Amino acid sequence: MFQQILSFCLPAVIVAVLAYFFFQLYFKNEDKKRNYQLIKDLQREALPLRLQAYERLVLLLDRTSPQKLALRVAPATADKQAYELLLIEHINAEFEHNITQQIFVSENLWNVILISKNATLQIIHRIATDTNIPDAQKLREAIITEFTNKPAPSTNAISHLVNEINTFIGK
Repeated sequence: MFQQILSFCLPAVIVAVLAYFFFQLYFKNEDKKRNYQLIKDLQREALPLRLQAYERLVLLLDRTSPQKLALRVAPATADKQAYELLLIEHINAEFEHNITQQIFVSENLWNVILISKNATLQIIHRIATDTNIPDAQKLREAIITEFTNKPAPSTNAISHLVNEINTFIGK
């Protein structure tokens, strides 16, 4: 009698254990598929935001390049220190407006952008402290002339940005 019960129960227990392991494997695979699909959907939704961030950062770097900034922002008075401060305010305002874009780019690229900003500020300050420049209009002309034959600091940052985009999209 015991042997007869054992002959029925043992196969049932073996089938139950095998079924348990197969269901565990099945549910793990389903979880992996679901997680993969979720990640894929998030990446697809994040791609336009990330590309928009790159676009805005290129615009930021272009707008804060010294030559283009000087062409766009005319001096309000003849005081060159006031014009220097006006240019610095414009650069800082552009950066404050785009500060959130850093979450979409690599830390290395954001550091390159900050270096570009600081280099631009230093160049403007260096030119503004030149005693041969008497007023704001001459300061504006000196900034424009300075970058007629050499690249602005933002040029290097834009190059890094383009490289990161190409790496990101797989070019």
